[in-house]
Amino acid sequence: MAPTVFVTGADRGLGLALCAELLKQDWQVFAGQYMPAWPDLANLAIQFPETLHIVPLDVSSLESVQGAVQTVTTQIDHVDVLINNAGIFSPTSERAIREPQDYAEMHRLYDVNALGPLRVVGAFLSLTDRGSFKRLCFVSSEAGSIARSERTAWFGYCMSKAALNMAVKILFNDLHPEGYTFRVYHPGWIRSYMSGEKNMDATLEPDEAAVRAIPIFLNQREDEERIALLDYEGNEWPW
Repeated sequence: MAPTVFVTGADRGLGLALCAELLKQDWQVFAGQYMPAWPDLANLAIQFPETLHIVPLDVSSLESVQGAVQTVTTQIDHVDVLINNAGIFSPTSERAIREPQDYAEMHRLYDVNALGPLRVVGAFLSLTDRGSFKRLCFVSSEAGSIARSERTAWFGYCMSKAALNMAVKILFNDLHPEGYTFRVYHPGWIRSYMSGEKNMDATLEPDEAAVRAIPIFLNQREDEERIALLDYEGNEWPW
C-alpha cells in the first residue's frame, strides 16, 4: 500500500508543490484546502484522480481541523507523514516599534503560524499513531531563530515562528519517546503568496523548493534523538 501524507496549506505555493512532487513519487496525498475558489489544487486532482484527496481545512479553526480528521478517517485509518505547511505573512509585520503596530494582525499570524500546527497535530494523533513513519514536519523559518535574529521589525511574523519552534520542541519531548520523528524546516525565500500576492522578488520557485524539502522531510537522519532547525541547503540554524 502506498504511504500516506497530509499537507496543510496545499492550495498554492510550497504546499501545492509538495503535493505535486509527492504524487509523482506515488504517495497517497491528502491536501488541506483553505481556498476552494483557487483552481490549482482541483487541476492537480484531475491529473491524479486516484491518489490526491482534497480536504477542506482552516488551521485557525479547531472545528475545521476536527472536520478534516473525520473526512480523512472515512477513507483511511492512518497517516504516515504530516506536513504542517500552512502559514501567513502580513506587510504590517514590517513595522518597527516607532510605528503604529497592528496587534490584531499579529494575533492572526500567531493563530495560523503557531497555534495552527498545534491544532493539526493534536487532532491528527488518532491517525498518525497508526502510521508507519510517525513523521511530523513543520515549515518554519529563519525568522524564528532568536540567536541569529538581526531584524529591527517583523514582530508578528518572527514571534509566531519562534513560538512554532518552541511548540515543536515540546511536542518532541512528549511524542519522540512514542516513536515519532520530527522535521523543522526553513524552506528559503519562496515565490509564494503568503502576503496575498505572489512575491516575485524571492529566489526560489515553489516546485524547486519542494524538491529540496522532500528529502529532508522523508529521509532518515543520522541522529533522530534530537531536534534540529534545518534549511533548504541542509544547514542547521540555532534556535
